[in-house]
Amino acid sequence: MENINTILPIMTAAASPESALLQLAEQFPGQVVFTSSLGAEDQVITHLIAQQKANIRIATLDTGRLFAETYELIQRTESRCKIRIEVFFPDTAEVEQLVAGQGINGFYDSVENRKRCCYVRKVQPLRRALEGAAVWVTGIRREQSDNRGDFPAVEWDAANKVYKVHPLLDWSEEQVWAYIKAYSVPYNPLHDKGFPSIGCAPCTRAVLPGEPARAGRWWWEQGAQECGLHAK
Repeated sequence: MENINTILPIMTAAASPESALLQLAEQFPGQVVFTSSLGAEDQVITHLIAQQKANIRIATLDTGRLFAETYELIQRTESRCKIRIEVFFPDTAEVEQLVAGQGINGFYDSVENRKRCCYVRKVQPLRRALEGAAVWVTGIRREQSDNRGDFPAVEWDAANKVYKVHPLLDWSEEQVWAYIKAYSVPYNPLHDKGFPSIGCAPCTRAVLPGEPARAGRWWWEQGAQECGLHAK
């Protein structure tokens, strides 16, 4: 657990997210991984990493059920930021077994089915993306949901055996969009259509006026907010 004594001062004293990212990259060369879902926050972090040429791997998870707009954004981001995003896919045999057992859209039938789908398509590929990493960078912000409101800036992720850091944890939505506009950062056009949080196409809808940002995720489940990647 000695790494936390190195990471905590960085996250506490860093004057900005870009400073924290640079210091993490220097302290843990080749061992920092940023996982992006291509959301607005993640696009900010991707841009910061690219601008500074920080030694941080950028990875994303292709569940096989993403929006067409998300796939197109991967290409636009790589072109604009002059980077390559590592794409991790679920195991083919596991997906085939999943669909054979619960049907192509069986995740609508029960919470258990949905969690199993998320596990196969997201949680397991994430573990491969984080292999060899000491630090996992995310785009989590407190404002995104009540569940994320008390997240610490640095935490130990026992499931993946990495330290998890959230450089934009205290940023507001206004700060995120101000950065995107100031630097012409590419973003998913679905954000302009009422999708503040974007995941798999069958499991994401636009939010209604007054709804929380993540209300459009797994909307058919009462109170569902997480897929298992960031469960407390």
